[in-house]
Amino acid sequence: MSPHPIKIFVSALEPSSNLHLRNLLKYLPNECEIIGVCDDDMGQVIFSPNDFSIMGFSDVAKKIPFLKKALKILSIEASKCHRILLMDSSSFNIRLAKLIRKSGNQIPIMYYILPQVWAWKAWRAKTIESLCDKLACIWPFELHYYTHKARFIGHPLLDIYTEENSTNYEDSNVFVFMPGSRRSEIKTLMPEYRILLKKIRQYNTNARFRIIIPERLKDTHLDVYGDLSDFELSFNTKDGLKNAHFAFVCAGTATLEAALMRIPFVLVYRTKWIDYFIARAFVQLNFVGLANIIYQAMQLEQGENIQKAGLGNDYLHEELLQHDCKADKMLESYQNFDYKRYFYGVTNLRMYLKCGSAKNVAQWLISD
Repeated sequence: MSPHPIKIFVSALEPSSNLHLRNLLKYLPNECEIIGVCDDDMGQVIFSPNDFSIMGFSDVAKKIPFLKKALKILSIEASKCHRILLMDSSSFNIRLAKLIRKSGNQIPIMYYILPQVWAWKAWRAKTIESLCDKLACIWPFELHYYTHKARFIGHPLLDIYTEENSTNYEDSNVFVFMPGSRRSEIKTLMPEYRILLKKIRQYNTNARFRIIIPERLKDTHLDVYGDLSDFELSFNTKDGLKNAHFAFVCAGTATLEAALMRIPFVLVYRTKWIDYFIARAFVQLNFVGLANIIYQAMQLEQGENIQKAGLGNDYLHEELLQHDCKADKMLESYQNFDYKRYFYGVTNLRMYLKCGSAKNVAQWLISD
Protein backbone atom coordinates (compact mmCIF):
# COMPACT_ATOMS: atom_id res chain seq x y z
CA MET A 1 0.00 0.00 0.00
CA SER A 2 1.29 3.44 -0.94
CA PRO A 3 2.30 5.69 1.99
CA HIS A 4 0.75 8.66 0.17
CA PRO A 5 -2.80 9.71 1.14
CA ILE A 6 -5.64 8.03 -0.71
CA LYS A 7 -8.44 10.55 -1.13
CA ILE A 8 -11.85 8.90 -1.19
CA PHE A 9 -14.88 10.94 -2.20
CA VAL A 10 -18.06 9.81 -0.43
CA SER A 11 -21.69 10.69 -1.09
CA ALA A 12 -23.66 9.45 1.93
CA LEU A 13 -26.83 11.49 2.23
CA GLU A 14 -28.90 9.27 4.55
CA PRO A 15 -28.45 8.63 8.31
CA SER A 16 -28.38 4.89 7.60
CA SER A 17 -25.67 5.37 4.97
CA ASN A 18 -23.52 7.22 7.47
CA LEU A 19 -24.01 4.45 10.01
CA HIS A 20 -22.75 1.89 7.49
CA LEU A 21 -19.95 4.22 6.35
CA ARG A 22 -18.76 4.48 9.94
CA ASN A 23 -18.39 0.70 10.12
CA LEU A 24 -16.60 0.63 6.76
CA LEU A 25 -14.01 3.21 7.87
CA LYS A 26 -12.80 0.85 10.60
CA TYR A 27 -11.28 -1.33 7.87
CA LEU A 28 -9.64 1.37 5.71
CA PRO A 29 -5.89 2.04 6.01
CA ASN A 30 -4.84 5.10 8.03
CA GLU A 31 -3.61 6.88 4.90
CA CYS A 32 -7.14 7.12 3.51
CA GLU A 33 -8.77 10.56 3.63
CA ILE A 34 -12.55 11.00 3.35
CA ILE A 35 -14.12 14.00 1.65
CA GLY A 36 -17.65 14.72 0.48
CA VAL A 37 -21.10 14.31 2.07
CA CYS A 38 -20.90 12.56 5.42
CA ASP A 39 -21.12 13.21 9.16
CA ASP A 40 -18.52 15.77 10.16
CA ASP A 41 -16.54 13.42 12.41
CA MET A 42 -15.67 11.10 9.53
CA GLY A 43 -13.90 13.38 7.09
CA GLN A 44 -13.77 16.69 5.27
CA VAL A 45 -17.40 17.73 4.82
CA ILE A 46 -18.42 19.64 1.71
CA PHE A 47 -22.11 19.32 2.55
CA SER A 48 -23.78 17.83 5.59
CA PRO A 49 -26.30 15.00 5.17
CA ASN A 50 -28.76 17.31 6.95
CA ASP A 51 -28.57 19.66 3.97
CA PHE A 52 -30.29 16.99 1.88
CA SER A 53 -33.11 16.21 4.31
CA ILE A 54 -36.44 16.43 2.50
CA MET A 55 -39.81 16.20 4.25
CA GLY A 56 -42.63 15.61 1.76
CA PHE A 57 -43.20 16.38 -1.92
CA SER A 58 -43.58 20.14 -1.37
CA ASP A 59 -40.07 20.30 0.07
CA VAL A 60 -38.60 18.75 -3.10
CA ALA A 61 -39.45 21.80 -5.23
CA LYS A 62 -37.83 24.12 -2.69
CA LYS A 63 -34.66 22.04 -2.70
CA ILE A 64 -34.17 21.84 -6.48
CA PRO A 65 -31.88 24.92 -6.78
CA PHE A 66 -29.72 23.64 -3.93
CA LEU A 67 -29.57 20.11 -5.34
CA LYS A 68 -28.42 21.40 -8.75
CA LYS A 69 -25.73 23.51 -7.11
CA ALA A 70 -24.61 20.60 -4.90
CA LEU A 71 -24.36 18.25 -7.87
CA LYS A 72 -22.06 20.64 -9.70
CA ILE A 73 -19.82 21.30 -6.69
CA LEU A 74 -19.58 17.64 -5.69
CA SER A 75 -18.80 16.43 -9.21
CA ILE A 76 -15.86 18.85 -9.33
CA GLU A 77 -14.56 17.80 -5.90
CA ALA A 78 -14.99 14.10 -6.73
CA SER A 79 -12.75 14.52 -9.77
CA LYS A 80 -9.86 15.49 -7.47
CA CYS A 81 -9.97 12.19 -5.55
CA HIS A 82 -8.54 8.70 -6.10
CA ARG A 83 -11.72 6.73 -5.38
CA ILE A 84 -15.44 7.53 -5.40
CA LEU A 85 -17.98 5.84 -3.12
CA LEU A 86 -21.70 6.39 -3.68
CA MET A 87 -24.12 5.13 -1.04
CA ASP A 88 -27.88 4.71 -1.50
CA SER A 89 -29.90 7.89 -2.48
CA SER A 90 -30.23 6.83 -6.13
CA SER A 91 -32.16 9.89 -7.34
CA PHE A 92 -29.16 12.06 -6.41
CA ASN A 93 -26.19 9.72 -6.75
CA ILE A 94 -27.01 8.44 -10.24
CA ARG A 95 -27.15 12.06 -11.42
CA LEU A 96 -23.85 12.71 -9.66
CA ALA A 97 -22.22 9.73 -11.38
CA LYS A 98 -23.46 11.00 -14.76
CA LEU A 99 -21.91 14.42 -14.15
CA ILE A 100 -18.59 12.87 -13.12
CA ARG A 101 -18.50 10.70 -16.24
CA LYS A 102 -19.64 13.58 -18.46
CA SER A 103 -16.44 15.42 -17.57
CA GLY A 104 -14.47 12.50 -18.98
CA ASN A 105 -13.16 11.52 -15.57
CA GLN A 106 -12.35 7.83 -15.20
CA ILE A 107 -11.79 7.68 -11.43
CA PRO A 108 -13.12 4.32 -10.17
CA ILE A 109 -16.68 4.63 -8.87
CA MET A 110 -18.13 2.12 -6.42
CA TYR A 111 -21.85 2.04 -5.65
CA TYR A 112 -22.60 0.53 -2.24
CA ILE A 113 -26.23 -0.04 -1.15
CA LEU A 114 -27.54 -0.08 -4.69
CA PRO A 115 -30.91 1.23 -5.90
CA GLN A 116 -33.66 -1.35 -5.48
CA VAL A 117 -33.97 -2.21 -9.16
CA TRP A 118 -35.57 -5.50 -8.13
CA ALA A 119 -38.57 -3.56 -6.82
CA TRP A 120 -39.10 -1.12 -9.67
CA LYS A 121 -37.34 0.49 -12.64
CA ALA A 122 -35.25 -2.58 -13.40
CA TRP A 123 -33.89 -0.77 -16.47
CA ARG A 124 -31.78 1.39 -14.12
CA ALA A 125 -29.42 -1.56 -13.70
CA LYS A 126 -27.92 -0.96 -17.16
CA THR A 127 -27.49 2.74 -16.44
CA ILE A 128 -25.80 2.09 -13.11
CA GLU A 129 -23.47 -0.51 -14.62
CA SER A 130 -22.50 1.87 -17.43
CA LEU A 131 -21.55 4.59 -14.93
CA CYS A 132 -19.86 2.61 -12.16
CA ASP A 133 -16.89 0.26 -11.92
CA LYS A 134 -17.77 -1.71 -8.80
CA LEU A 135 -21.30 -2.62 -7.70
CA ALA A 136 -21.39 -3.81 -4.09
CA CYS A 137 -24.58 -5.87 -3.73
CA ILE A 138 -26.01 -6.30 -0.24
CA TRP A 139 -28.58 -8.90 -1.39
CA PRO A 140 -27.49 -12.13 -3.13
CA PHE A 141 -30.36 -11.92 -5.63
CA GLU A 142 -29.28 -8.45 -6.82
CA LEU A 143 -26.50 -10.11 -8.82
CA HIS A 144 -29.06 -11.32 -11.37
CA TYR A 145 -29.73 -7.75 -12.53
CA TYR A 146 -26.11 -6.99 -13.52
CA THR A 147 -23.75 -8.58 -16.02
CA HIS A 148 -20.15 -8.36 -14.80
CA LYS A 149 -19.41 -5.51 -12.36
CA ALA A 150 -21.43 -6.73 -9.37
CA ARG A 151 -20.29 -8.68 -6.34
CA PHE A 152 -22.22 -9.83 -3.27
CA ILE A 153 -20.34 -8.44 -0.30
CA GLY A 154 -22.63 -9.33 2.62
CA HIS A 155 -25.21 -7.14 4.34
CA PRO A 156 -24.35 -4.03 6.40
CA LEU A 157 -26.92 -4.80 9.10
CA LEU A 158 -24.96 -7.94 9.97
CA ASP A 159 -22.06 -5.66 10.96
CA ILE A 160 -24.41 -4.31 13.63
CA TYR A 161 -26.64 -7.28 14.46
CA THR A 162 -23.96 -9.93 14.75
CA GLU A 163 -24.55 -13.43 16.06
CA GLU A 164 -22.78 -12.41 19.26
CA ASN A 165 -25.00 -9.44 20.05
CA SER A 166 -28.30 -10.65 18.60
CA THR A 167 -30.78 -11.23 21.38
CA ASN A 168 -32.48 -14.47 22.18
CA TYR A 169 -36.24 -14.21 22.47
CA GLU A 170 -37.39 -13.46 25.99
CA ASP A 171 -40.92 -13.94 27.22
CA SER A 172 -40.74 -10.51 28.82
CA ASN A 173 -43.50 -7.98 29.35
CA VAL A 174 -41.99 -5.39 26.98
CA PHE A 175 -44.10 -4.39 23.97
CA VAL A 176 -42.35 -2.16 21.44
CA PHE A 177 -44.08 0.34 19.16
CA MET A 178 -42.42 1.79 16.05
CA PRO A 179 -44.61 4.42 14.35
CA GLY A 180 -42.15 5.34 11.60
CA SER A 181 -40.21 8.52 10.91
CA ARG A 182 -42.59 10.66 8.82
CA ARG A 183 -45.10 12.95 10.49
CA SER A 184 -47.97 11.48 8.47
CA GLU A 185 -47.06 7.94 9.56
CA ILE A 186 -46.74 8.93 13.19
CA LYS A 187 -50.02 10.88 13.30
CA THR A 188 -51.85 7.94 11.68
CA LEU A 189 -50.45 5.17 13.88
CA MET A 190 -50.30 6.76 17.34
CA PRO A 191 -54.11 6.75 17.94
CA GLU A 192 -54.25 3.03 17.05
CA TYR A 193 -51.22 2.31 19.21
CA ARG A 194 -52.90 3.96 22.20
CA ILE A 195 -56.01 1.83 21.73
CA LEU A 196 -53.84 -1.28 21.43
CA LEU A 197 -51.91 -0.33 24.57
CA LYS A 198 -55.13 -0.21 26.59
CA LYS A 199 -56.27 -3.58 25.23
CA ILE A 200 -52.96 -5.24 26.13
CA ARG A 201 -53.03 -3.70 29.60
CA GLN A 202 -56.48 -5.21 30.24
CA TYR A 203 -55.10 -8.74 30.37
CA ASN A 204 -51.43 -8.07 31.19
CA THR A 205 -51.17 -5.66 34.08
CA ASN A 206 -47.38 -6.06 34.13
CA ALA A 207 -46.95 -4.99 30.51
CA ARG A 208 -44.35 -2.32 29.72
CA PHE A 209 -44.67 -0.20 26.61
CA ARG A 210 -41.66 1.19 24.77
CA ILE A 211 -41.71 3.50 21.76
CA ILE A 212 -38.79 3.95 19.36
CA ILE A 213 -38.32 7.50 18.10
CA PRO A 214 -35.77 8.44 15.40
CA GLU A 215 -32.77 10.25 16.86
CA ARG A 216 -33.30 13.24 14.57
CA LEU A 217 -36.76 13.87 16.07
CA LYS A 218 -35.53 13.71 19.66
CA ASP A 219 -35.30 17.43 20.38
CA THR A 220 -37.56 19.04 17.80
CA HIS A 221 -40.60 17.00 16.78
CA LEU A 222 -41.83 15.07 19.83
CA ASP A 223 -45.08 17.04 19.73
CA VAL A 224 -46.30 14.96 16.79
CA TYR A 225 -46.47 11.89 19.06
CA GLY A 226 -48.85 13.48 21.55
CA ASP A 227 -48.90 12.25 25.15
CA LEU A 228 -46.04 9.79 25.70
CA SER A 229 -46.50 9.26 29.43
CA ASP A 230 -47.48 5.59 28.96
CA PHE A 231 -44.28 4.78 27.04
CA GLU A 232 -40.62 4.27 27.78
CA LEU A 233 -38.74 6.30 25.17
CA SER A 234 -35.90 4.92 23.06
CA PHE A 235 -34.01 6.76 20.32
CA ASN A 236 -32.12 3.79 18.92
CA THR A 237 -33.67 0.82 17.10
CA LYS A 238 -31.24 -1.77 18.40
CA ASP A 239 -31.52 -0.62 22.02
CA GLY A 240 -35.26 -0.17 21.74
CA LEU A 241 -35.88 -3.70 20.44
CA LYS A 242 -33.62 -5.36 22.99
CA ASN A 243 -35.43 -7.85 25.26
CA ALA A 244 -38.80 -7.07 23.60
CA HIS A 245 -41.58 -9.61 23.91
CA PHE A 246 -43.30 -8.36 20.75
CA ALA A 247 -43.08 -5.37 18.40
CA PHE A 248 -45.45 -3.46 16.14
CA VAL A 249 -43.28 -2.08 13.34
CA CYS A 250 -44.01 0.50 10.67
CA ALA A 251 -42.72 -0.44 7.19
CA GLY A 252 -39.02 -0.04 6.48
CA THR A 253 -35.63 -1.46 7.26
CA ALA A 254 -36.81 -1.93 10.84
CA THR A 255 -38.60 -5.15 9.82
CA LEU A 256 -35.27 -6.70 8.89
CA GLU A 257 -33.62 -5.34 12.03
CA ALA A 258 -36.31 -6.94 14.20
CA ALA A 259 -35.93 -10.23 12.33
CA LEU A 260 -32.14 -10.25 12.79
CA MET A 261 -32.68 -9.65 16.52
CA ARG A 262 -35.20 -12.52 16.61
CA ILE A 263 -37.93 -10.20 17.93
CA PRO A 264 -41.46 -11.37 17.00
CA PHE A 265 -43.37 -8.57 15.28
CA VAL A 266 -46.11 -7.57 12.89
CA LEU A 267 -45.74 -4.86 10.25
CA VAL A 268 -48.37 -2.11 10.44
CA TYR A 269 -48.70 0.66 7.88
CA ARG A 270 -51.33 3.07 6.65
CA THR A 271 -50.98 6.09 4.39
CA LYS A 272 -53.25 8.25 2.22
CA TRP A 273 -55.10 6.07 -0.26
CA ILE A 274 -53.86 8.09 -3.24
CA ASP A 275 -50.24 7.60 -2.10
CA TYR A 276 -50.91 3.90 -1.52
CA PHE A 277 -52.34 3.35 -5.00
CA ILE A 278 -49.51 5.31 -6.65
CA ALA A 279 -46.93 3.23 -4.76
CA ARG A 280 -48.70 0.01 -5.71
CA ALA A 281 -48.74 1.07 -9.37
CA PHE A 282 -44.96 1.55 -9.46
CA VAL A 283 -43.82 -1.09 -6.97
CA GLN A 284 -45.77 -4.17 -7.92
CA LEU A 285 -45.01 -6.49 -5.03
CA ASN A 286 -47.29 -8.56 -2.83
CA PHE A 287 -45.47 -7.46 0.31
CA VAL A 288 -43.93 -4.22 1.51
CA GLY A 289 -41.87 -5.46 4.47
CA LEU A 290 -38.19 -5.80 3.62
CA ALA A 291 -37.87 -8.92 5.76
CA ASN A 292 -40.70 -10.58 3.79
CA ILE A 293 -39.20 -9.63 0.43
CA ILE A 294 -35.79 -11.00 1.33
CA TYR A 295 -37.38 -14.10 2.84
CA GLN A 296 -39.04 -14.76 -0.53
CA ALA A 297 -35.79 -14.11 -2.38
CA MET A 298 -34.23 -16.81 -0.23
CA GLN A 299 -37.04 -19.22 -1.09
CA LEU A 300 -36.76 -18.35 -4.79
CA GLU A 301 -33.09 -19.30 -4.82
CA GLN A 302 -33.98 -22.53 -3.05
CA GLY A 303 -36.25 -23.50 -5.95
CA GLU A 304 -39.65 -22.28 -4.79
CA ASN A 305 -42.12 -21.31 -7.54
CA ILE A 306 -41.94 -17.53 -7.08
CA GLN A 307 -41.79 -15.11 -10.02
CA LYS A 308 -39.48 -12.73 -8.15
CA ALA A 309 -38.76 -11.57 -4.62
CA GLY A 310 -41.87 -9.95 -3.19
CA LEU A 311 -44.34 -11.75 -5.45
CA GLY A 312 -44.68 -15.00 -3.54
CA ASN A 313 -47.44 -15.93 -1.10
CA ASP A 314 -45.45 -17.26 1.84
CA TYR A 315 -44.23 -14.75 4.40
CA LEU A 316 -42.01 -14.41 7.44
CA HIS A 317 -44.27 -11.98 9.29
CA GLU A 318 -47.80 -10.66 8.88
CA GLU A 319 -48.49 -7.28 7.30
CA LEU A 320 -51.45 -5.10 8.27
CA LEU A 321 -51.88 -2.44 5.61
CA GLN A 322 -54.40 0.36 5.11
CA HIS A 323 -57.87 -0.64 6.42
CA ASP A 324 -56.36 -3.66 8.24
CA CYS A 325 -54.08 -1.34 10.21
CA LYS A 326 -56.34 -1.22 13.26
CA ALA A 327 -55.74 -1.93 16.95
CA ASP A 328 -58.07 -4.95 16.94
CA LYS A 329 -56.18 -6.53 14.03
CA MET A 330 -52.84 -5.83 15.67
CA LEU A 331 -53.95 -7.52 18.85
CA GLU A 332 -55.27 -10.50 16.92
CA SER A 333 -51.96 -10.85 15.03
CA TYR A 334 -50.06 -10.83 18.30
CA GLN A 335 -52.33 -13.39 19.94
CA ASN A 336 -52.15 -15.77 16.95
CA PHE A 337 -48.44 -15.41 16.26
CA ASP A 338 -46.67 -18.61 15.16
CA TYR A 339 -43.41 -18.40 17.11
CA LYS A 340 -41.97 -21.74 15.99
CA ARG A 341 -42.41 -20.94 12.30
CA TYR A 342 -41.03 -17.42 12.74
CA PHE A 343 -37.86 -18.44 14.61
CA TYR A 344 -37.13 -21.11 12.00
CA GLY A 345 -37.52 -18.50 9.25
CA VAL A 346 -35.29 -15.84 10.81
CA THR A 347 -32.54 -18.39 11.43
CA ASN A 348 -32.53 -19.28 7.73
CA LEU A 349 -32.72 -15.60 6.78
CA ARG A 350 -29.54 -14.80 8.68
CA MET A 351 -27.78 -17.75 7.03
CA TYR A 352 -28.90 -16.46 3.61
CA LEU A 353 -27.36 -13.02 4.20
CA LYS A 354 -24.15 -14.73 5.40
CA CYS A 355 -22.04 -11.92 6.86
CA GLY A 356 -21.49 -8.22 7.32
CA SER A 357 -20.26 -6.11 4.42
CA ALA A 358 -17.98 -3.40 5.89
CA LYS A 359 -14.67 -5.27 5.67
CA ASN A 360 -15.38 -6.64 2.18
CA VAL A 361 -16.38 -3.21 0.84
CA ALA A 362 -13.32 -1.49 2.34
CA GLN A 363 -10.94 -4.00 0.77
CA TRP A 364 -12.64 -3.86 -2.65
CA LEU A 365 -12.87 -0.06 -2.62
CA ILE A 366 -9.12 0.54 -2.40
CA SER A 367 -8.05 -2.40 -4.58
CA ASP A 368 -7.05 -1.85 -8.21
